[in-house]
Amino acid sequence: MHFKAKFWLQFSLLNLLIVALLGLLMRYKIGFEFPFLNQKNLQHSHSHFAFAGWISHTLMVLMVGFLEKRGPSPEASGALRVTKKGQGLRIALYNKMLTANLICAYGMLVFFIIQGYAALSIAFSTASIFVAYLFGYQFWNDLKQVSQEWLSVNWFKAAIFFNVISSLGTFFLAFMMITKNIHQNEYLASIYYYLHFQYNGWFFFACMGLLFHFFDLKATAHPYLKKAFWQLFIACIPAYFLSTLWLNLPVWMYILTVLAALFQSYAWFKLLAVLAKIRKGYFDNYPFFLRYIILFVAIACSLKLLLQLGSTIPALSQLAFGFRPIVIAYLHLVLLAVISLFLLFYMYVNHYFYISKPIKFGIILFSVGVFLNELVLAVQGIASFSYTIIPRVNELLFGVAVLLVSGIAITTYHSIKKVKIPPVL
Repeated sequence: MHFKAKFWLQFSLLNLLIVALLGLLMRYKIGFEFPFLNQKNLQHSHSHFAFAGWISHTLMVLMVGFLEKRGPSPEASGALRVTKKGQGLRIALYNKMLTANLICAYGMLVFFIIQGYAALSIAFSTASIFVAYLFGYQFWNDLKQVSQEWLSVNWFKAAIFFNVISSLGTFFLAFMMITKNIHQNEYLASIYYYLHFQYNGWFFFACMGLLFHFFDLKATAHPYLKKAFWQLFIACIPAYFLSTLWLNLPVWMYILTVLAALFQSYAWFKLLAVLAKIRKGYFDNYPFFLRYIILFVAIACSLKLLLQLGSTIPALSQLAFGFRPIVIAYLHLVLLAVISLFLLFYMYVNHYFYISKPIKFGIILFSVGVFLNELVLAVQGIASFSYTIIPRVNELLFGVAVLLVSGIAITTYHSIKKVKIPPVL
């Protein structure tokens, strides 16, 4: 019995389309008249569904795919299986966890729109955290059956660790709401805590585990590869305070935060140089559009780290946190340009779906939309420093959202529909 990754990834693409449609609807409400639905509720639905229904769901599926390929006994043809100890990789259990996660995601999608933060939306949100715990526990145990020489193992363990500790932020938020003892600084710090350990921890480290799996890298490939992991892992923890520089941190904590930003930037750029050296020409036989996507992702991730480093300058930090377009641009840089495009790259470079011309066009269109979205938001953010209003900026962002929806709609439709694969001559 093999794990049906393609089946689950079809949900991933459909969920990304829903995320894009919610983004389009929010952009429409900002630029034009649309009295129905609450904008704040739409935003909560958009963000929660993007995290649970698109990114976390896709990472879980692809990580189980890693287990299937790197499992211990070659005689089982790479399928997930039960070991002699009876503690193996059980496909049925992973299928149940993925189903539960999707139920939670769709519950949040619907009830955040209907009621915002209320009983049912909070219930589905809380349930999704416990599904993540269960997945992390099972996946961590199953990683013991994989050869520890594969560098992906440590990246995946770190991803699970950060996913678990990120939930402490949401529980502290819940505690404040239940006790009705809400302080603005603590409220924002809790939100940023959750966000940081989600996208800089769980999302980033899981994606790096997938990348190292794609590159077939073991610790023996280069002495720096293992060091890079520990450097980025250690730096990720104090790097949280990059999101709280507006709190007037003590001098020692500020210095620690600056060092974390420097440390992770150094580790990232050195890692890029090492990977470029040991995997030179690795992409030569892959389609050009996939090479373009992974290059785009690498540049976006590099820019993200440089922006984090720049935010340690107090004057720049005050400007960045003071203008909403800058915050939105940064979040979309991470979640769209780095994480989402990487996941699309990984799906298609590993042939989970047959790559047709419409799919190529759809992914390229989506990536162009991502670039233009960042460009317009960046211009809007920079202009806001001098309180300059960009004419028709809301209409421009709505047009970009149309591109994003169109790109992923084309990609999703042609990936899900049954295609006749031409024979190999």
